[in-house]
Amino acid sequence: MAVKPDEDLEEFEERLRVLKNKYDQFFAGIRKMPPITERRSLDVTVHEMSKETMRDNTRRFRFNTILSRYNQYREMWARRTREREEGPMEFKKRSAALAAALPEETRAAKPPERVTSELADPYVKVSKGNGTEATLQIFEQIRAENDKMGKSATLTIEQLTTMIQKQSESLRSKYQVQTIAFRVETVDGKVKLKAKPVQER
Repeated sequence: MAVKPDEDLEEFEERLRVLKNKYDQFFAGIRKMPPITERRSLDVTVHEMSKETMRDNTRRFRFNTILSRYNQYREMWARRTREREEGPMEFKKRSAALAAALPEETRAAKPPERVTSELADPYVKVSKGNGTEATLQIFEQIRAENDKMGKSATLTIEQLTTMIQKQSESLRSKYQVQTIAFRVETVDGKVKLKAKPVQER
């Protein structure tokens, strides 16, 4: 029986979803140990698939999209593991030390009323050429904001992709621009996504 061309990609994506759920359970205290064995197994699969010559552009794009998501997850898991090992007090001390190193005028600046995310959060520019990379960056910012509040993000990468595409198409059509900038911020305990058109010079 022949193997379907995208069957291994579907398996890769499903295994990544399962691995992410297990890491979520670990950080939530449901699992006592991180899923190291499953992660090593997936790393081996990624290594083997990376050596494959993918002549089909659609297949290669899908693989790179899933791989980029996995790399984002790995960075997040490493960061959360460090914070978990250091403990909340060490994490607070490190944050306080970073804040103390800022110029006095920067420390004195206050964010807009009721907005609890950092004022310096950058906008992520989304254009037709960088949609996947920018979406993953925004997805990580949303997860980071939820982490600050001790919440688990319920928005999936697929839902976020659809949301960004719809808002981008609407603003591009309305303002006749090619680039849309997105900003993640927390207002009244809720993570929100703000968008604005970018007028290129």
